[in-house]
Amino acid sequence: MLLFSLALIVVAELLNTALETVVDRIGHEFNTLSGKAKDIGSAAVFVSLVTAFLTWLIILW
Repeated sequence: MLLFSLALIVVAELLNTALETVVDRIGHEFNTLSGKAKDIGSAAVFVSLVTAFLTWLIILW
């Protein structure tokens, strides 16, 4: 379970990187929706970090 929570972070980071690459490939000019997509990807990484932290805290406490 502990290793799975760490793997979740890696998967979220990989998906976020892929999302940012696709958004950048479409165009480098500023677009509100592109910014929102990148923010949502970053939020997913943050949620995975918090989930992993809480998992470790609950199991090891």
